[in-house]
Amino acid sequence: MALCWHRHHRHRRRGGVFSIEVKRRLVLLGAPGSGKGTQAELITRHFGIPVTSPGAILRRERDLETPLGLETAETLQRGDLVPDQTIVKLIEDWLHLHGSYGFVFDGFPRTLPQAESLGNYAIWLEVSEETVRSRIAGRLQCRTCGFTTSADSAKFADRPICPYCEGRLERRSDDDVSVLQQRLREYNSKTQPLADFYNKMSILRRIDGNRDRETVFGDISRLIEDKVAAA
Repeated sequence: MALCWHRHHRHRRRGGVFSIEVKRRLVLLGAPGSGKGTQAELITRHFGIPVTSPGAILRRERDLETPLGLETAETLQRGDLVPDQTIVKLIEDWLHLHGSYGFVFDGFPRTLPQAESLGNYAIWLEVSEETVRSRIAGRLQCRTCGFTTSADSAKFADRPICPYCEGRLERRSDDDVSVLQQRLREYNSKTQPLADFYNKMSILRRIDGNRDRETVFGDISRLIEDKVAAA
C-alpha cells in the first residue's frame, strides 16, 4: 500500500512523470490478509486523505464490463498479478483525478518495477501464514467502496451492509482457498523481494501485524506523524 501526503514536488519515474505534485510517499506492504486494507481505512479516516486500491478499481471495471475489466477479470480470478504496465497506468490515471491532496493506495506496489515508481519510506506488516488464512477465511468486503471487515463481527451478522456507503458486504472471489494458495505464491515470488529493495535503501520499518488493528494502527500512525513532522 502506498500513502502520500501533499507537498510541492513533482514526482518523476523512468519513462514519464506523474503530473501530481507530492513529496512524501509511504508504502505499506504485507501478505494477503496482513491487514493492509484495514490499515488503509484507518489511515484515511484519521488523516483525512482518499483511499483506493488497484484491485478495487479493477473489480469495479469488471462489474461494469469495461474492456479493461474484461481483460483483467480472468487474471484476478486465478489469483495472478496484473501486468506492471497496466497497474502503473491505472495509478497514474487515478492520480490525475484524485491525487492532489494526498492518497492511500491499498495493494500497490506489489513488484519491483512498481516500487521504483514511488516510495521513500516503507512499513512491512509481518504476519504468520496462520494469521493470513484465518483472516481471509472470515473476510467480508464492500463491493462498492472496498470497506473490509470480519464476518465474525456482531455488527454485520444479521445485516451485511457497509456502514459507509450501504453497499453489500460479501466474500471476495479471490479469497477462495485454492486461489489464496496462488496469491501467496505470487506474493512470495514477486512481492516479498520488495523487502530487500527497501532494506537496501534503509527506509524499511517492520511492524508485527498479528496484533489487533488498533494496536497496529497506533504504531503506524506514530511513524507517519514522525515523518510528517520531519518533512
